[in-house]
Amino acid sequence: MEITSEDPGLVARVAGLTKSYGSGSTAVTALDNVSVGIRKSEFTAIMGPSGSGKSTLMHIMAGLDSVTSGRVWIGSTDITGLDDTELTMIRRRRVGFVFQSFNLVPTLDIRGNIMLPFELDGRSPSDDDRRWIDELVASLGLAPRMSHRPHELSGGQQQRVAIARALGSRPDLVFADEPTGNLDSRTSREVLSLLATASSSYGQSIAMVTHDPIAASYADRIIFLADGKVIEDRGRSTASDISQYMLGMEQVA
Repeated sequence: MEITSEDPGLVARVAGLTKSYGSGSTAVTALDNVSVGIRKSEFTAIMGPSGSGKSTLMHIMAGLDSVTSGRVWIGSTDITGLDDTELTMIRRRRVGFVFQSFNLVPTLDIRGNIMLPFELDGRSPSDDDRRWIDELVASLGLAPRMSHRPHELSGGQQQRVAIARALGSRPDLVFADEPTGNLDSRTSREVLSLLATASSSYGQSIAMVTHDPIAASYADRIIFLADGKVIEDRGRSTASDISQYMLGMEQVA
């Protein structure tokens, strides 16, 4: 897709992105001249086999890793050359994260974990923020658990807290890194439905890295990577169709 520095329909994008590790004969190219964007209010899955570059792409788009060449934007902000302090501010205010391992703070109760992005940013939530968080807590079924610590919750409940934390500050974009990897099938479906609802009902932009065709089938759009390149960019697909495409990728490789 054609990527420009000004596009109101994209919440994050990279253009001509190359990322290499090492040098000389030992250099490994993780991403090779990739240009792609994440659309506003859309649930996007980023798929590919191990070593395809999908996690590297997410880390660079989130400002967690640097580029070898190319440019990266969050909204209309070019983050390519920002220093660590500037990138930290961008991430705190404009990006949310949901991880496979939940990454909750064990010494904080559930309310403290959900409010953590505001604490880290040194600001108090507004009345609108509090109303939004109360709505999230109610919709995620967490209201009876707000005074509990993470170890008192099931894995599915902990991931719901992580989702509430990611959505609470209303970031431009939420990155979900294998968010169902530690969950059973039933709980995985619930979490994926929550992410899909956050996009469809609340207009949240979500980019999910996954290797799971069932997880990807919940997304509005699926980007396939192989050998550091985008090889397919398609709309919503069934888990069966995604599996067949992934199988074809492996056979070609």
